[in-house]
Amino acid sequence: MIVQTGDRSASKLDLERSNRSTLSDETYEAAKALIISHGIPPGERVSIDALARDLQVSQTPVREALARLEADGLVVKEPMRGYRTTPLLTRRELNELYDMRRLMEGWAAKQAALRITPEGRQRLRMEMATTSGGLMAIEQTYKNIADHDARFHELMFELAGNEMLRAVWVHTHCHLHLFRLFYASGLATRALEEHHRVTEAIVAADPKAAEAAMVAHVEASRNRLLPATVED
Repeated sequence: MIVQTGDRSASKLDLERSNRSTLSDETYEAAKALIISHGIPPGERVSIDALARDLQVSQTPVREALARLEADGLVVKEPMRGYRTTPLLTRRELNELYDMRRLMEGWAAKQAALRITPEGRQRLRMEMATTSGGLMAIEQTYKNIADHDARFHELMFELAGNEMLRAVWVHTHCHLHLFRLFYASGLATRALEEHHRVTEAIVAADPKAAEAAMVAHVEASRNRLLPATVED
């Protein structure tokens, strides 16, 4: 009986931990979506009480979510004042980010084409299959568009075989900041078509075409977002 009771207690504790983790993740994703879509505008104070009420959760998962969002660079904690959403990227910041992306991602696409394997081809095709039916046109939501974009570009670095560059790209959180500009611009993205062109070149093991397609994608993305920025 004692062992069984202990087993039941352990099982209950595991379930409670799992539920807390799920709630924390869901709160983080919901708060992040609000910031990305300007439900909480750039530069605005974030009220923990109000956010908890809006999301129908307690303050604890909201505080946990804000700590994660601070690490993402989407909010900043001000002494004695609480959290505030960060401003949108300026024109200079956007250009600097895209200069970095052009160098890193053009190289990564080229290396991915040089190193492509049957498994790599399958992973690329599977990722692009998540957008079948025209994801960008069917459901213009932050989560679907941004999640695909982040996975696609991170996969480039994995296929290129450079873990350090992949980590650098991930830690810039650039897709989060860029999608804040995407919502500000109100422009429809052609990124999906460009991703397909990059994929076709890599799958064909054509490094020159892969690099050119990725550089063209990066520059097209820069040009789409520049009008949404402001001068420093």
